[in-house]
Amino acid sequence: MTEPGLPGAEPPQAPRSAAPGRGAPTAASHEPDRRPRPILERVGLAAVALLLAAMFAVVALASFAGGEPFLGVIGVIGCLMVLWVGGLTLVRG
Repeated sequence: MTEPGLPGAEPPQAPRSAAPGRGAPTAASHEPDRRPRPILERVGLAAVALLLAAMFAVVALASFAGGEPFLGVIGVIGCLMVLWVGGLTLVRG
């Protein structure tokens, strides 16, 4: 906000919005863009999911070996959830 009486004071303007990205609503409708991801992107995201699942599996194995069953169960659940989402990424796009 500007103070009245200041020379050269301009009212604040609304920020410009960036171009809509993937999943952003388009100007014609309020539905998100539902184009499938390219196969290379899906394979890349699945590879990242496999890496994260492997890390969760290592945490689970180390926790069970160290006598921490609660942390081990959490690691197994994390591993399964990441594998599930990675599989959905490949199948659904």
